[in-house]
Amino acid sequence: MSTMNISLPDYLKSFVDEQVAGRGYGTSSEYIRELIRRDQDRLNLRRLLLDGAASAQAEPADADYFAGLRDRVGGRQPK
Repeated sequence: MSTMNISLPDYLKSFVDEQVAGRGYGTSSEYIRELIRRDQDRLNLRRLLLDGAASAQAEPADADYFAGLRDRVGGRQPK
């Protein structure tokens, strides 16, 4: 694992320390790693949403569409 040093103003360091103490993190590094993972997840979701918005339009997701999905998952033939 690599090491990275960061500088924070006192009010941000205090905030991090409060989060570590109050939310069950063992160290400030664990808290920062969690924030980074959440940001990665957020960016990935944004990319997926933008990819979906740019993709070709599909059939409408109406009641028949969802009934067909349930039938496929349940191993039944579509109606």
